[in-house]
Amino acid sequence: MAPEPCGDRARADDESRLEERLRVAQDLGFLGATPVAEQILHSRAFVSLVPPGARFVDLGSGGGVPGLVVACRRSDLTGVLLDATERRASFLDRAVRELRIDDRIEVALGRAESYGRDPGFRHSFDAVLARSFGRPAVSAECAAPLLQVGGVLLVSEPPDPSPTRWPPAALAELGLARGRLVREAGATIQVLEQLSPCPEHWPRATGKPQRSPLWEAG
Repeated sequence: MAPEPCGDRARADDESRLEERLRVAQDLGFLGATPVAEQILHSRAFVSLVPPGARFVDLGSGGGVPGLVVACRRSDLTGVLLDATERRASFLDRAVRELRIDDRIEVALGRAESYGRDPGFRHSFDAVLARSFGRPAVSAECAAPLLQVGGVLLVSEPPDPSPTRWPPAALAELGLARGRLVREAGATIQVLEQLSPCPEHWPRATGKPQRSPLWEAG
């Protein structure tokens, strides 16, 4: 048998390290019981939809799906894995270092609402990822302040989502508009586009988007 090319062997090692980190996350209760290989496959749609050379933020990154998968599969990207729980953020910080992507990926501990008002984060991302982060209205209100004009919000959706989950008038208040619906590798991803800067009064105070969402999903 011909020897495996060095590049292929390195990629296989990287993939093995990623799977091992995600299995640890699953053991810690940070990921659901779905096999890790399937969760990586499910993240493929996010991987392909993030624009080239983008800076992204993964909201509620938790066990690292899809944030770690996107970061490992796309070496052209820089980004932030954001989580409000200290244990999860600590896990992510260690995973980023062990996966050797800490030169371009950072971990932030805190609430999305707070970072949406932080001058270092506001209007500074090309893409926001949201998988199981919250209801549509919560994801939109927390993501829009982080996006620069032209950026995209990528939200994991049910297999057959109703279009009423994303009402145009409510989205427009945040500068967002509903884009295409993508189905790939068993995932359904709603793309939303930041057409204008999110107004300064968004997001509301920490916890308010969850307690009083801008709209109820259909």
